[in-house]
Amino acid sequence: MTINSRKAINFEKLENIAIIGNGGRENALAWAIQKSDYVKNIFIIPGNGGSSNFKKCKGLDLDYSDTSKLIDKLIELNINFIIIGPEIPLANGLADVLRKKDFCVFGPGSDGAKLESSKSWAKNFMKDGNIPTADFWKVSSIEDATPIINSNNSLVVKADGLASGKGVFIPENRNETLEITELILNGKFGNAGNIVVLEERLKGPEVSVFALCDGKNYVVLPTAQDHKRLEEGDKGLNTGGMGAYSPTPLISQNDLKEICEKIIDPTIKGLIKKKIDYRGVLYFGLMITESGAKVIEYNCRFGDPECQTIMPLMDKNFVNLLYECAIGNLHKNEQIIVNNMVSGCVIASSNGYPQDYEVGYKIQLENSKDKNLQVFHSGTIINESKELVTNGGRVLSIVCQNKDFDTAFEKAYEYLDKVKFKGISYRKDIGHQVRESYKGVRN
Repeated sequence: MTINSRKAINFEKLENIAIIGNGGRENALAWAIQKSDYVKNIFIIPGNGGSSNFKKCKGLDLDYSDTSKLIDKLIELNINFIIIGPEIPLANGLADVLRKKDFCVFGPGSDGAKLESSKSWAKNFMKDGNIPTADFWKVSSIEDATPIINSNNSLVVKADGLASGKGVFIPENRNETLEITELILNGKFGNAGNIVVLEERLKGPEVSVFALCDGKNYVVLPTAQDHKRLEEGDKGLNTGGMGAYSPTPLISQNDLKEICEKIIDPTIKGLIKKKIDYRGVLYFGLMITESGAKVIEYNCRFGDPECQTIMPLMDKNFVNLLYECAIGNLHKNEQIIVNNMVSGCVIASSNGYPQDYEVGYKIQLENSKDKNLQVFHSGTIINESKELVTNGGRVLSIVCQNKDFDTAFEKAYEYLDKVKFKGISYRKDIGHQVRESYKGVRN
C-alpha cells in the first residue's frame, strides 16, 4: 500500500461528533465512540428510540436530506467530525456537500459510493482491476436477459441500484430466474431496478471484510460472517441481515494476507487511478470458493449487523482511526486494537419482515448488568406516550462477547428470550457455523 508521511493529529477536535443515520449500525458506532476520552457529545441524526441510552449520546430528530437545515444545525452544535452511516446519503453525495462546507467527514463521496450504488459499475471496476469476482451480464430488458438465462443453469439476479439489502435473489431454476428478472425490470425496486445484473452463481461460504481507508492507506477490521437469509438453515428470503459473528475462523491470517494482496490493494489502486479520494470504510462481501476468495459485492459503509457485532471488540481509541481516515492521515503502521473475545449478534425483527410488517408495538426490555452484552436499537422510536415501540423491520440487535462462541450466543439468546413485543421474530441458529454445541434449531 502507498504510505503517507505522518502529520501531527489533534484529537481534541473530536469533542463534538455527529453520526448520520437511524439504524443499529449508527447505534453501535455511537456506543463504541462514546468510550473515547476525547469525545464529549455525540448527536445521532435522526437516531432512534435507543439513541440516548449511552452516555454522551443524544438523538436529534432532523431530516438529514434537507442539507441546508442540517448544515445550520451542525454549525450551531459546533460539530467537529461527522460520520455518515447509511448508503443512500453517501450515494446522494452528502459527504461531498459537507466537505465543501469545510466539515471533516468519514464517508466516501458519491463517486466512491458508486461501488455500492451501481452493481454494474462495481463489476466493471473489478473487471478492469483484475479483481477476482463472478462472471456477469448487464441487462435492461427481458429480451436481453432471456438468452443469457437460457444459456446458464444457475444465476444470481441483482437489482443494479440500492435496494436496502433486498435486491439480490438466488433463484432455483431458469423459470424463476426469468420471473424475478422481469419483476425487477418492471419496477419492484423502482429506478434501482432499471438495470439488472445477472451473475454467475459461485459456491462457498460468504464472509465480510472491512477496511478503513484514508484515500491511499488502509487498516483491516476483524472479519465477520453475516446471516442474510430469513429462516433457520440459511433458507428463505434475503434480508438486510438476521445476525452475525466475529471474527470468522473461515479466514486465516494467510487468507487475509492474500485477500489484501489480490482484492483490497487493487481496489484502492483502482480508486486512485480513477482519481477517487475514498475516505471511509470499504466493505468487501466475499465468497470463499475452491479457487480462493472472490468479491460478491462492495459496500461503501459498515455492514449491518456486522457493525454491531464488531464494535464491542474495539478499544476506546477506535474513533481516532475514523478521524485519521477522514483527514487522509492514516499511519502506515496503524494497528487495530481489539480485545481477545469473540462476538455474536442476533437480530429481533418484526413479524413479516422483509416484506409487509406492522409497527407501533410496545417493547419490553430488561436491564442487563453484563458488561459484555449490548442491546443496539434499529427500528425503534419513543412515541408520544414516552413508550419504546417498534418502528421498523429489524428492531433490535442483541450482541454478546465471550471467550467462545457457544457461551456468547447462549447468553445472547437467554437475554433475547426476555425481550417482548408483538410479532417478535428471530432466527434461532445464528452462529451455527462456529457453535460447537449446535445440534440443530433451538426449541
